[in-house]
Amino acid sequence: MFEIHPSNNASAKNDILSGLTVALALVPEAVAFAFVAGVEPLVGLYAAFMVGLITACIGGRPGMISGATGALAVVMVALVADHGVEYLFATVVLMGLLQITAGLLKLGKFIRMVPHPVMLGFVNGLAIVIFLAQLSQFGVAGEAGWLAGSFLEGTILDVAWLDGSELYMLCGLVALTMAIIHFLPRLTTAVPSSLAAIVAVSLLVLGLNLDTRVVGDIASIKGGLPSLHIPSVPFSWETLTIIFPYSVILAAIGLIESLLTLRLVDEITETRGRGNRECVAQGVANTATGFFGGMGGCAMIGQSMINVNSGGRGRLSGISAALFLLLFILFASSLIEQIPLAALIGVMFIVVIGTFEWSSFRVIRSVPRSDAMILILVSAVTVATDLAVAVIVGVIVSALVFAWEHAKYIRIEAREDHKGSTVYAVTGPLFFGSVTSFLERFDPSQDNDDVIIDFARSRVADHSGLEAIDTLAERYLSAGKTLHLVHLSEDCRSLLRKAGSLVEVNVIEDPKYFVADDALA
Repeated sequence: MFEIHPSNNASAKNDILSGLTVALALVPEAVAFAFVAGVEPLVGLYAAFMVGLITACIGGRPGMISGATGALAVVMVALVADHGVEYLFATVVLMGLLQITAGLLKLGKFIRMVPHPVMLGFVNGLAIVIFLAQLSQFGVAGEAGWLAGSFLEGTILDVAWLDGSELYMLCGLVALTMAIIHFLPRLTTAVPSSLAAIVAVSLLVLGLNLDTRVVGDIASIKGGLPSLHIPSVPFSWETLTIIFPYSVILAAIGLIESLLTLRLVDEITETRGRGNRECVAQGVANTATGFFGGMGGCAMIGQSMINVNSGGRGRLSGISAALFLLLFILFASSLIEQIPLAALIGVMFIVVIGTFEWSSFRVIRSVPRSDAMILILVSAVTVATDLAVAVIVGVIVSALVFAWEHAKYIRIEAREDHKGSTVYAVTGPLFFGSVTSFLERFDPSQDNDDVIIDFARSRVADHSGLEAIDTLAERYLSAGKTLHLVHLSEDCRSLLRKAGSLVEVNVIEDPKYFVADDALA
């Protein structure tokens, strides 16, 4: 089994070398996602450079790599096809402004609400997506966009696979790359093993003149400096109605993927990033990119893993990756285009192995069935659709499972006290999931004339709980019974309408908490 042992030694040398490694891996990815979005390769490369540079400088997670991603590209393709690339640039600008707003409103903290099974499913699903995207590179290139990852467009089964010596050559070079990455750290850690593997395999291919695909077979990466470009779109309400829905979707996908990647890097490095600052940085980066002819982007989990595992810990790693990428575009395109794709495929396969949570196979047998189901569901939805949809689905299902399970915890014990009153002791949370069971336990027609409901061991969690208490109070009043509600919190008493006059206040014993209700917002 291959294992990745991240370096814990932060240094300028490690940051620069890991940045070089990341930059080499960024080239085919940026070009591929540009093809997916239906734009020129330089549009993807400029996005990778600008988004990567700005987020590295001002982002909330040093060591995390951002750039053009497939999750965003698959949303952009319809916009570009229907309205053209200028509308894409305008959309990216608005996307960035929305992300800045989210950061200023401190919405990044809500990523903490993502349950651990959802996080595991996200990581596993993303590893599968990266793996399947590499499989498309074993197909016959029918057009320049073959590397774009046919899987991302749902057509990986239509790939015409290589065969014969060409396939054996590609597989052998991939295996050699993976072997170097795995075994080199046992001999030396002076240079990142991924960088050493790329250089070694490239020299081998060039020295022996081996017939295998290289980066230049995808497209030329030669270009100039990105220049300021105001999107050529009408500044009208009609334009806003076109770009706004795409901007919202792209902003949400970008932030979800970036914040989840931030959490993953936090766990690996045992440090803590700043989510809200990262939201603002992603927004600034995308706004700037839209004005310089880039397709926008977000955090890239694959490249972030390469960076961290190569020893990149500081901001210099992301900055150097972006600057190396720019140097490739300006001066070294002819050299970079000679890098064998097999070397880059091997690097990404190692990323897949290191990203996938293999322990989930063991954990899945010991956790509750609901958590196991959520883990599998999120992984499947990630592969079938995209990361943002998968995470949203996972969080919703987790919340519903939580509500269903806690609805069972409401218990009501009835007894008669020495004064002849019927006393109900409520235990457990009263919320939308448990109000039906709560109301079913009371029968005003059968109770004594004096009834006491004790909430000392219960908590009213939401507006549905308040409505249930009001409904119950109305039933007892209609039956002509005297009802006492004891040990309710202060905010419950203020929000209850029909039962308000029936609540007995005990200043010493009544609990102190707030009910989640619109009236308190």
